[in-house]
Amino acid sequence: MSEPCTLAVSDGVATLTLARPGVHNAFDEALIARLSAHLAALDADPAVRVVVLAGEGRSFCAGADLDWMRRMAEFGHAENLADAQALAAMLHALDTLGKPTIARVHGAAFGGGVGLVAACDIAIAADTAQFALSEARLGLIPATISPYVIEAIGARAARRYFLTAERFSAAEAQRIGLLHEVVAADLLDARIATLVALLREAGPAAQRESKWLVRDVAGRPIDAGLIATTAERIADVRASSEAREGVAAFLARRKPAWAAGRE
Repeated sequence: MSEPCTLAVSDGVATLTLARPGVHNAFDEALIARLSAHLAALDADPAVRVVVLAGEGRSFCAGADLDWMRRMAEFGHAENLADAQALAAMLHALDTLGKPTIARVHGAAFGGGVGLVAACDIAIAADTAQFALSEARLGLIPATISPYVIEAIGARAARRYFLTAERFSAAEAQRIGLLHEVVAADLLDARIATLVALLREAGPAAQRESKWLVRDVAGRPIDAGLIATTAERIADVRASSEAREGVAAFLARRKPAWAAGRE
């Protein structure tokens, strides 16, 4: 049996590729399990600096596999709950990964595929990509992906696209906040390579702390508690070995240790 997703690591950049092209990289329990295992390994590997999530073949990810959904329809509540919890845990692992993630989107990104895009830190798509939150057409709801999708596109856009289940373009996905950039299909890899190079220049601990900072600060009122918390956090980071190295490198007009030897 072939692997439902593949992992390649080169020079600190991990490319995690959904590898079920015959079904447009649709989810089933095997793909979810392998993604979860790979994400756990990548999070624990200090040599990995950036993770790129991609899809093999014509699509990024077309959502749930039809055979998998057919099996789930025959299960009881307890089995369906366990299955949904596995998907939710995988999305949470992607969202909270302690290093930068980039979604490389082409072709179809439907249903759970939109959830994967929303759970990544940076999302770049080919201008020909198509999106849909298609669950309602099947009498379902985009429940496990909803925290990440609503955070990305806002409640107003979610109310429209959750209800209509219509397809929308890469340009529309960028307009509502799901995507950061849209590029011509033949420029997709070059643009991602540029972003990877930028990410490699920043301190890995600072990037991890910045991710937690966004999560902890977003949506909170700017009150005395938040002001005190942010002051405490920068004080802690300034005392770290990474910050000392970064400042010393800046003052000496040299690259810091984590970026040394890179052009």
